[in-house]
Amino acid sequence: MRRSAPPPEIVVDGLPRRRPRWMELATSADHKDIGRILLVAALGFLFIALVELLLMRLQLAIPENTFLSPVTFDRMLSLYGATTIFLFAIPLALGLFYYLVPLQIGARGTALPRLGQIGLWLYIAAGTVLYAGFLFTPSEAGVNPLAPLSELTFLPDNGVDAWATATGLATLGFVLIAIDLATTLRNMRAPGMAWRRLPVFSWAAAICSWLLLVIGPVMLAAIAMLLIDRNFDGNFFADGSGGAPLLWQHLSWIFYTGAYMLVLITALGAIAEIVPVFARKPLFNRGATIGSLAAIAAIGTLAWMQNMLTAPIGIGWMYFAMIMALALIVPFGLVVFNLIATMVGGALRMRAPLLFAAGAISAISIGLAAEIEHSMVAVAWHLKNTTDATAATHFALVGGGVFGGFAALHYWFPKMTGRTMGESLARISFWTMALGILLAFVPLFLAGAEQGEVVDAYKFFDKTGVTTYNLIASIGAFVLATGIVLTLVNAILSRSGGPGAGHDQWGGDSLEWFALSPPEPHNFDLLPDVRSARPMRDIRAAIAHRTGRAEQPAPESQPIA
Repeated sequence: MRRSAPPPEIVVDGLPRRRPRWMELATSADHKDIGRILLVAALGFLFIALVELLLMRLQLAIPENTFLSPVTFDRMLSLYGATTIFLFAIPLALGLFYYLVPLQIGARGTALPRLGQIGLWLYIAAGTVLYAGFLFTPSEAGVNPLAPLSELTFLPDNGVDAWATATGLATLGFVLIAIDLATTLRNMRAPGMAWRRLPVFSWAAAICSWLLLVIGPVMLAAIAMLLIDRNFDGNFFADGSGGAPLLWQHLSWIFYTGAYMLVLITALGAIAEIVPVFARKPLFNRGATIGSLAAIAAIGTLAWMQNMLTAPIGIGWMYFAMIMALALIVPFGLVVFNLIATMVGGALRMRAPLLFAAGAISAISIGLAAEIEHSMVAVAWHLKNTTDATAATHFALVGGGVFGGFAALHYWFPKMTGRTMGESLARISFWTMALGILLAFVPLFLAGAEQGEVVDAYKFFDKTGVTTYNLIASIGAFVLATGIVLTLVNAILSRSGGPGAGHDQWGGDSLEWFALSPPEPHNFDLLPDVRSARPMRDIRAAIAHRTGRAEQPAPESQPIA
């Protein structure tokens, strides 16, 4: 008689020792961990940018102030520009995309997780390199270091090299993350999740990813040429040596204009998710909204020469840039019209996400209206290098990056943490920011249009007639910064002490609300078949049908904290 083999045994000598949380985050390729780090780092750099802005506004609060020296002011300005674009606005958008898109499309992760991880740490290295410049000499070349003033002849220290290295690392990281997002959207959608059924925010992620794959290499090429000019006797931009200083403007403005569009598309994509949920009705003309976001990316980026209307470019190119900028009215107007039409007649729940979304629409509209004014060639010759242009850019970018980013943060915070941000503090923060943006930038419109105050000057004189404008703008900057800090404090306090949130906190229509709050490492235990552009509504209807009850309305949020 044959004896059967004994059953296999599993012997455990001891459970593996759990690593510290910071080490798990540092080595994790989970899209949620990477997205979370991007978001936290971006908000941290936002705080640093606020400090730099306030220091500059203190210098400009009174005439002929000596609070900052000219060199220190230029260094603050250079760091402020790089921080707001490369370390805050773009990473905030990519952090939201990287965290949410796999959840929205029903994927259990991203297609190329290690690529996203490398992109994250290139971004962290960029911030480290930029602020390590304080160990020697920070850049003094301004927001956009125009050639030939950024050449070694005029700035022989290492500041511009540190700026170029930092922005190059960040841009390369963004390109890698964009590749991962585009691949994930192409290959990892849930069964039935056709392109036409993608959530609007995921469409915005796809558009921004493809946009970054175009403008990112352009900026990398420009930075490489600048470093070769400065360190290896190149002559790409060196005037008088066969170089073309205007080439830097073309390459850099293609990137900056595309990044500008990326921030606005991200904000509008998030708002297009928020408004239908809090209006309790589907997005009006969804197809036109998605198409308009794609048109904004293409047409807006083609208007890069709008920033060069005072440069020696051909008159034909000037009018081409003007036509592209004016054409932007159509897709942007369609998006705003569709969002407003969605709210009209809806059962509005005026909670913090919708409040910030409305503020974002208003601020972006004011900023873009002023930008379109500057796209007129005759107007640009008078206003392009004045504080009027600064105010227009800040209205649009603060509206998109801060108001729009905070709308998304309040909306998806329950999904990320399992808790809701405090409603009362959110409302105080919003109204403080709304007052602050008006006080900070409307006077700059007036100072530039009426008195022609020069942009980025470190001081002004009393007889120029802009003293009152600058004082109000400085006060407004502090009010705006106070509102932003209140939201950051609200997020920190709510992370562990906020009201508990359900898995489907707001009654959203996309699949991220099908996952737990916060989601499990694998996102979903079961992937449903997607049969429409509102899969969560279909799931609720199916549950109601099986239980024999009428379909439940969208759940109300937790009591106001």
